[in-house]
Amino acid sequence: MGWNICIVGAGKIGQMIATLLKGSPNYSVTVADHDLKALGDIARIGVATKQIDASDIEGLAQGLKTFDAVISAAPFFLTPNIAKAAQRAGAHYFDLTEDVAATNAVRDLAENSKTAFMPQCGLAPGFVGIAGASLAAEFDEIDSLHMRVGALPLFPTNALKYNLTWSTDGLINEYCNPCDAIVNGERVKTAPLEDYEVLGHDGVEYECFNTSGGLGTLPETLEGKARAVSYRSIRYPGHCDILKLLLNDLGLGQRRDLLKEIFEAALPRTDQDVVLVYCTAKGKIDGALREKSLINKSFAREINGQVWSAIQVTTAAGVLGVVDLMRTGVLPSTGFVRQEQVKLSDFLNTEFGRLYRAGDVTPQNKAA
Repeated sequence: MGWNICIVGAGKIGQMIATLLKGSPNYSVTVADHDLKALGDIARIGVATKQIDASDIEGLAQGLKTFDAVISAAPFFLTPNIAKAAQRAGAHYFDLTEDVAATNAVRDLAENSKTAFMPQCGLAPGFVGIAGASLAAEFDEIDSLHMRVGALPLFPTNALKYNLTWSTDGLINEYCNPCDAIVNGERVKTAPLEDYEVLGHDGVEYECFNTSGGLGTLPETLEGKARAVSYRSIRYPGHCDILKLLLNDLGLGQRRDLLKEIFEAALPRTDQDVVLVYCTAKGKIDGALREKSLINKSFAREINGQVWSAIQVTTAAGVLGVVDLMRTGVLPSTGFVRQEQVKLSDFLNTEFGRLYRAGDVTPQNKAA
C-alpha cells in the first residue's frame, strides 16, 4: 500500500528525499517549509509544497493530519516540535538528527504512542548503525566495534581540507558535544576531537577522531556485551589540529554562532564529494579471535538528470530505506524504533537502500 509523506524542511537533503520519493510508485510526497524561495525550488521539480512554520506546533499538527508519515529534514533544534506535531497528527515520524537531547525528546514522545518514532536516520547516525549492528551480530562474542564515517571533498584545497557538504549546525554539534562510547565495558561520555587514529583506504590516508551523535542508540544495545564501542569522523590529515586551535585555543567552542559564521563565509560548498563508511569489529567466532570490516564508499551521481552530492544521496537513502521497511511491515509500526533493529540485508534490498550498493558494501575478514 502506498504512503503519503510530508518532508518538513526544503533544504538540500529535503530536496534529495523528495526527488527519490517522487520517482517511486509507492509514495506521494509534499514538502513543507516556511521559506517560500526554498519551496519554489521544490515546486520546480514537480513536488507539492505547503508553507508551514515548524515553530507553531498546533499549526504544523493541523497541516500534517492527512499524511501517513513525516520526515524531519529541518535543523535539529526544531526536532521536538516536529515530532510533537507528528504525534498529534497520528503520523509515523522519522528524522536525521545527530543531536542527543533532541533524540531523547523524541524517545519520550514514543512511549505508548500509536505510531512509530524513528529518529537518527540517514547516514551517521543511521546507515552506519545498521551496518555496525549487522557486523557485531556476526560474532558469537563481540569484543569491539569501531565505526568511522567521513563526508569529504574529492578535491580538497584549503588548510582544513574540507568543504561544507551538509548542515553547519550539525557539523559544529559533532565537534563540540560530548560523545557516547563504551570503554572497558562501561557506557561513558568521551571528549570530542580525541582518540585520534590514522587509517588508509584505496591509497588515501585519513585521520579519525571522536565526534558526537554518530552512534545513536548502539551503546545502549551493546552495553554488557562489548568491551569497546566508538564512533569517529574521518577527515584528511591536519584537520583535527586546526579544529583544536579554533575550538580550544581561540575559544570558538563557546561561540558557536561566530564559528558558524566563519565556516559559512570561508568554506565553500561542493557537490564533488565522497562518503566513506569504515566499520571494524573484533570478537570470537567458533572459539577463534576474528576481525571483520565493512567498507562503503559513495560518490556524487546523476539521478533524474541532476547531479546530487554523495552526502545527499547517502543521507536520503538512509532514511528512506527504513521508511520503506516500515511501510512494508518489516519494522514495528508503534513506539520507539532503533536503527539496529534493521537488518542490513533487508535495508540494502529496498528500492532506496540499493543506492548504497553502488558504493560496494564490502565485508572484509581477517583472522587475528
